[in-house]
Amino acid sequence: MTPLEQAIILWIHLISAAIWVGGSLFIGIVFSPLLKTMFDSVEERLQLMIKVGKRFNKIAIPSLIILIGTGLYNSHALLSKPDLLMATSYGNFLIIKIILVIALIITYVVHVRVIRKDVEDKIMSKQMSPHQIQKLRKKIIILGEITVVLSIAILFFASLLDAGV
Repeated sequence: MTPLEQAIILWIHLISAAIWVGGSLFIGIVFSPLLKTMFDSVEERLQLMIKVGKRFNKIAIPSLIILIGTGLYNSHALLSKPDLLMATSYGNFLIIKIILVIALIITYVVHVRVIRKDVEDKIMSKQMSPHQIQKLRKKIIILGEITVVLSIAILFFASLLDAGV
């Protein structure tokens, strides 16, 4: 592969990371707290968050898939030599990054599963009790925080890999 092709794949990887991590950070650090100033009702906040989340997922899910694909492509040479994975710090960091990515995928799937279509419909049609909404909100917040922390940790390990530490 030519250096230009490698640069293009890395560029696509970085754009996808920017969309995934940047969007997640924006929702968690900017948008979610802003909702508290816009609506008194937790139900109204959840309704808007669901709308924003659905819209974000239209670019976030493809970005995550591209991230995983380009990440695997970028590391395929090392992944095909398991002895190097264990013998080098690069390989060890790559293994940790892969484990974090798997944890991220699992967390994200659980997050999406918590706000499945029937739950979403109940929220949008105001058929959930305040207790159910509060319980759901806590789950969503915890899963969102875990997603952000894992994403940031993955970026850290990506920087270690890039630096050749």
